[in-house]
Amino acid sequence: MTIKTMYLDIESLKEKQTVTVEGWVISNRGNDKIRFITVNDGSSIANLQLVIKGELNAKFAADAISMGASIKAEGELHLTPEAKQPFELIVNNLVLINNVAEDFPIQKKETTLDFLREIPHLRHRTNLFRAVMLIRNSLMFEIHKYFQTHDFINIAAPIITSNDGEGAGETLLVDDESKDYFFKQKAFLGVTGQLHAESYAAGFKKVYTFAPTFRAENSHTSRHLAEFWMVEPEVAFYELKDIITLADDLLKKVISNTIKNYPAEMEYLNSLQDGQLIPTLEKFLSKGLTVMDYRQVVEELKPHADKFEEKDIHFGMDLASEHEKYLSDKIVNGPVAVINYPKDIKAFYMYQNDDDQTVAAFDLLVPGIGELIGGSQRESRYEKLVKRMTELNISQEPLQWYLDLRRFGYAPSSGFGIGFERLVMYVTGVSNIRDVIPFPRVAGQVKM
Repeated sequence: MTIKTMYLDIESLKEKQTVTVEGWVISNRGNDKIRFITVNDGSSIANLQLVIKGELNAKFAADAISMGASIKAEGELHLTPEAKQPFELIVNNLVLINNVAEDFPIQKKETTLDFLREIPHLRHRTNLFRAVMLIRNSLMFEIHKYFQTHDFINIAAPIITSNDGEGAGETLLVDDESKDYFFKQKAFLGVTGQLHAESYAAGFKKVYTFAPTFRAENSHTSRHLAEFWMVEPEVAFYELKDIITLADDLLKKVISNTIKNYPAEMEYLNSLQDGQLIPTLEKFLSKGLTVMDYRQVVEELKPHADKFEEKDIHFGMDLASEHEKYLSDKIVNGPVAVINYPKDIKAFYMYQNDDDQTVAAFDLLVPGIGELIGGSQRESRYEKLVKRMTELNISQEPLQWYLDLRRFGYAPSSGFGIGFERLVMYVTGVSNIRDVIPFPRVAGQVKM
């Protein structure tokens, strides 16, 4: 029985029920007559209080057990519905598995996030990171569950690839430092699983990838990582409107189930945001998705230009984060899908609209964070795709296999990508992307 299951099923607990718990010490206080040790087993942000009475204190040397130590305790439950905690464990046997050295870096005193980023192997022993990682795990599980219950199959997109799917050139080269390439050609860490997913959608119809992706952006902002996870569904026979509906439904189901299944963690994170996190998420869940054309968005933003650092608002501009947040926060006051972006600021594979200026793409923006999802209907016409690649100076040879999909029974498809860490940031309220992934990789730094 974990601490989480005990809290979720309090009504089934019985007085003097025998319980064994294994975990890590959060605090240790008391005297020779009675000692209270708070323990966490990693299943929840919620803790269990151990009560050690009388001569057992000396027997177990309880006063010498330090914060962070791993222990195993056995005892009888005492139900305390009138107290701060609804139950506690009256210990009759306790084993100290491993105490901590004096230089254990996590202490009761307040610790900064900057300091904790220096010890990624230990920071999950704090309340914040314990909560964030449990929510991250829930979101990952709910995403897989959503796709599996909607008849998608999971495709293992390669991490090493010969293609730059976005055409942005921000690729990390795989090199064994010999004179000859290991693969006899240049190979990169993948920037997206989309192109490979498209090939499998042309046969399985509904597929998705959920894997690490890599960008060699020399960026040190709170929103960028060199290694991050992407969720990328691809559906054959879907047009733009269909994939937008899928994106909205996926987000709402995943977030709703996580709030429901992790109440303690969400309440804790909500308290760190002055009680504004859960209401913000609930507002998103309850509001319908607004769809706006990019041209309309530009016109809506123009009267508010003085509020932005980038004041030159015009057709053809790539909306900055400040514009996206203002649109969703102030103008729409809810989630919004911006569609039909200028083709010159979007990737080569997006379906070109009849106006020859825009593509059938969308960005789904949410209040407080801006872009959460980006997607499009894919260009299905071979000649159009070749022409666009030529315009962008993208070499045709490495992507001939992708072009050939259009020649071999291709069914037009649509898909999107979710930067998974951005989603975790949104649901947890954490402002720095380095704090929502266990071991962050950023330009100029690889710890562990």
